[in-house]
Amino acid sequence: MTSPFSPIGGHVPVAGGLASGGLKYAAEIGAEAVQVFVANPRGWALPAGKPAEDARLREEGLPVFVHAPYLVNFGSPSAETLAKSIATVRHSLERGRAIGARGVVVHTGSAVSQSYEAAMDQVRAHVLPLLDEIPDDGPDLLLEPMAGQGAMLCARVEDLGPFFERLDRHPKLGVCLDTCHAFAAGHDLAAPGGVAATVDALVATVGPGRLKLVHANDSKDACGSAKDRHENIGAGQIGAEPFGALLRHPEVAGVPFVIETPGRGAEPHRADIDVLKRLRVA
Repeated sequence: MTSPFSPIGGHVPVAGGLASGGLKYAAEIGAEAVQVFVANPRGWALPAGKPAEDARLREEGLPVFVHAPYLVNFGSPSAETLAKSIATVRHSLERGRAIGARGVVVHTGSAVSQSYEAAMDQVRAHVLPLLDEIPDDGPDLLLEPMAGQGAMLCARVEDLGPFFERLDRHPKLGVCLDTCHAFAAGHDLAAPGGVAATVDALVATVGPGRLKLVHANDSKDACGSAKDRHENIGAGQIGAEPFGALLRHPEVAGVPFVIETPGRGAEPHRADIDVLKRLRVA
């Protein structure tokens, strides 16, 4: 019996429209899944969608994911940032439902200048109500651990434990594992058995079936560097083969992979997707 097929795709630009621009780029790079922004990733604006574009994206049938803007931080000591973060993630979830997205990816955030406990109290107070608002046919909220720099609340997969506990292991809560972030946080994916150890630790922490998306990115920097600098697949410190091991891990079977690798234009992204597709069947 073969394992479920993991679709492989990429984060796509949406200039010209979510479907008009995003699907065109997806076809150029051979994407079987896509991730999009539904708002300026470095701003707080909450734009309305275009129903015709939303419908086209839904009807295409590709697995779709939304990445929430980078400014979102539920651990921020700033009341303004916290309020804007809540509004932004609510917008991403609503827009995600409109385009048929499977999940909305949100960075796990930083305590900045306050204590870890104070920041995590905010996570419970503000993220749990957002999860409760998601209808059954809405996207999951996917927590993405970070590379470990500064006062980050979550970097290693074990750090997800307190998030899941404070959020009552909500059924709409999932995980997006970024390979570059995990490597930078100290999970040595390049070592023999490193991929299995990392995924097994994730499952032991959050339970089976919670991994909903993989951000497949090689790393420019060494394991444990706490530096979030993506590299093309096979050109960085992780190397290509660990991605094959990840694709073959039973817990990852059927989970979509999305690249966020460097490069201007379609060619380098198509090459990265081709590498992953070859590893998928190796």
